[in-house]
Parts: sequence; C-alpha cells; structure tokens
Amino acid sequence: MGEVLHITGRILTGPDDVTDELWVVDGRITYDRPAAESVTVRGWALPGLVDAHCHVGLDHFGAVPDDRSEKQALADRDAGALLLRDAGSPSDTRWVDDRDDLPRIIRAGRHIARARRYIRNFAHEIEPGDLAAYVRQEARRGDGWVKLVGDWIEREVGDLTPCWPKDALDEAIAAAHEEGARVTAHCFAEDTLHDVVTAGIDCVEHATGLTDETIPLLVAHGVAIVPTLVNIATFPHLAASGEAKYPRWADHMRRLHACRHETVRNAYDAGIAVYAGTDAGSSLPHGLIAAEVEELVTAGLPVTAALSATTWQAREWLGRPGLEEGAPADLVVYEADPRADVRVLAAPHRVILRGAVVG
Repeated sequence: MGEVLHITGRILTGPDDVTDELWVVDGRITYDRPAAESVTVRGWALPGLVDAHCHVGLDHFGAVPDDRSEKQALADRDAGALLLRDAGSPSDTRWVDDRDDLPRIIRAGRHIARARRYIRNFAHEIEPGDLAAYVRQEARRGDGWVKLVGDWIEREVGDLTPCWPKDALDEAIAAAHEEGARVTAHCFAEDTLHDVVTAGIDCVEHATGLTDETIPLLVAHGVAIVPTLVNIATFPHLAASGEAKYPRWADHMRRLHACRHETVRNAYDAGIAVYAGTDAGSSLPHGLIAAEVEELVTAGLPVTAALSATTWQAREWLGRPGLEEGAPADLVVYEADPRADVRVLAAPHRVILRGAVVG
C-alpha cells in the first residue's frame, strides 16, 4: 500500500452535493475510513478538471517531439486539468498512457480536412470521396472520437465556407458511428451548422456561428458545443493579420468575435450542453483551463454550470468517473470555494493524480 491520503474540508461531488472527507487508498477513492495512518490534505476538492478541446503533440507548425508533448501535458496537469480530450493531433501520444504522472488523454486521432483548406501539417487533407474511409481509419486510431474540419477560408471566395457536401458528411458520420466513435467538427461559420448537425454529428467545436435558427436544431439533435472562448479571443488579431488579402473574411471573424459571449449564453439558455475547452496546443499554450471557465462565467453561465462544464458533467459526457467510491483518485484541492469565485481554479492548492500528490 502506498501513501494513504485523507482529503478533508469540503468535497464537491456534484454541483449541489458536498461531503466532508474522503480517503485515497491504493490510488483510489474511498469514503470508508481505512485503518492505516494517513496524510491530511485540507481544502475544497473537485474532480480533476477536464479540458475538452486541446492538442497534445501539436504546435503551430505541426507535430512536436515527445519532450515537447510532455511539457504540454505537464502544463495542463499543473493547472488541474487531469483529463484531456485531444481534439486532433498528428503526433502519436500513446506513450503518455504509461506515465502515472501525466493526465489521461481521450484522443480523436488526426484532424480530417479538405485539401488546402486547413493549417499546414495538421490534418489529413483529402477530397470528399475519401472522407468516410479516413473517418473509419481515425475512429480506429482514436479513443472514441473523430475530428473533422467543418469549415475554413476558401481563397476563391475570400471567406469561410463549408468544407464538405452533405452526402459526404452523411456517409462519414454514419461510418464513425458504426465504428463506435463520436464525431466532432471545427465550425466557425453560420452556414456549416445545418449540414453537420442533420448528418448526425455529436459535438461542434467553437460554434461561433450559432444563430436563432440553428440553436433549436442542435437542441433537437442533442449536439453539444465546446466554445473555446480563450481561442475565440484571438479573432481580432487573426482578422488584422489577414485583412489585406481577405477583407470579407476579416470582417466576418470580427463579427463572430463581437457576439461570442451572447452566442454561448443563448446556447446554454436553450439547453445545449456546453463544455470547457481551451484549444491549447496549436497557437495557445497549455494550462489555460481556469481562464476558459472564467470566460464561460463572463458569457453568462451560472458558476455551477461553468464548473460542471469542466468537472462533473464533462466527466460524465466523456465516460469517466468523478469522485465516486472506487474511482481513480484524480482530484484537485483548492484553498477556497470555487463556487464562490471561479478564479480560485487558477491556483490549485494540491493536484492529486492516480492517488499521488503531483502538485
């Protein structure tokens, strides 16, 4: 038996469910007091945070070496993000699974994009006739998710346009579901959403183009969103850098940025499930999950909903346990109640991963 921990103070097992203590024995949670001596950790405990959209093994040039991937994963871990949904990476990060000191990763394989319609070196760049085959391939390589690039700038048009015809989406998403995988898609623009949702998609990343017409569509189909608001904050910079060549696109990006908080609030108010993700690893550094949760609150989500988007609800959505009896002991302890002020998340008091104090 390794070190036994006694977590005491306030254990937040759900938005409104609080208990006073738990123990960590052999790397797992128990609510039954063990006979062994224990080391006490006091504070407000949450399940290990979830970053539901990041990219381990990727930077703005493409795949990175393993030592860079390790630093990315450690940055997330030290921020309290102990479960990562990797929303597309060209790197093989399976070696992370053998490291007890690194977060768990749920992978979506490599991005699948239309040829010359995404960031160089990130994705499989293909044509619509090959989409279903590549979706099957990445479904088998991933951990139950596949990532499509739903829209990107079309040079001839000078603005965002959908990347895939509806029949290709229908076939590809059906193929993923046959393989037991869920599908998500990068979607900035308004015009992309109807086809991806009616084709059966499970989640939309960014979702900046949601409107009064498409929000009810996502509700009816049970489609979740991961808004990545810390990434959407970069839109004005992106617009400025591309305005000379693509003024129409630049104006569009600024308009999407201007209404980003209202868009997320309207989606939440309508009943769409909203999850916290940072889009770290392409142009943003890892370790930003606290900032993303704060952005969700700024957008108008209740504090408990914003917390749930990175803890209880997010873990349930991804099929991973929280602070249940017998669950792996992945939790974060804070010195104050994050329900009173989510900015507390930026300063973990203790990070406990697989039962060991790692931060």
